[in-house]
Amino acid sequence: MKKGIYILPNSLTLCGMFFGFYSILSAIKGNFEHAAWSIMIADVFDGLDGWVARLTHSTTRFGIELDSLSDLVAFGVAPSVLVYEWSISPFGRIGFAAAFVFTACGALRLARYNVQMGSTESKAFTGMPIPGAASVIAAVVLFYHDVWKTAPDKSILMLVLTVVLSILMVSTLRFHGLKEIDFRRRKPFWLLVAIVVVFGAIVIHPPISLFVFAMIYLAWGILENSYLLYKKYKQRPVEVKR
Repeated sequence: MKKGIYILPNSLTLCGMFFGFYSILSAIKGNFEHAAWSIMIADVFDGLDGWVARLTHSTTRFGIELDSLSDLVAFGVAPSVLVYEWSISPFGRIGFAAAFVFTACGALRLARYNVQMGSTESKAFTGMPIPGAASVIAAVVLFYHDVWKTAPDKSILMLVLTVVLSILMVSTLRFHGLKEIDFRRRKPFWLLVAIVVVFGAIVIHPPISLFVFAMIYLAWGILENSYLLYKKYKQRPVEVKR
């Protein structure tokens, strides 16, 4: 701290925190679409700050801790408030508990990530990343408002989804992320084509595209881990009875 801090990556981190805070205020006021979009924008800044820090070799312990605090606001508290105010508050204490569990599991996920950084978290994520879980909730809200133009009075599906996402965050299942891609090295041509297709789909119809991508990410993680567990089960040695 006596030597100073890096302005650019930490400023991007604070931008993500700002949009998370704005999402909370928007959800409380009932502006759920703005709240969901703010989480999505915070997700962009969350990716940019880490990418800029690695690119400029400005990664510091201060930046890592600030990033975790920003993530807790933008992807822990903000989606919890959003989903509670949007659809699960009519469940009373159960809805309140589900929203809190999401925030608590997000905090535990971030704490575990900081401890395991450089070891088990060096490649794939252990447990669903908290930005991914928050993005799923935000994408569902945007999709629902785009299709039905209103908010559900009481949604058992959102209650279950909130609990499932909370469990996935603190699980030991493997999830992938953009950090596995080293953009400084040459990549196959199809990867560039895939990026263009993704951006094109988002531009054409953002709410539906983001919802589809979020559901694919969630389903892919569950199916991949199910396959790995099945493969591990099949490869275990068979005991021969005498």
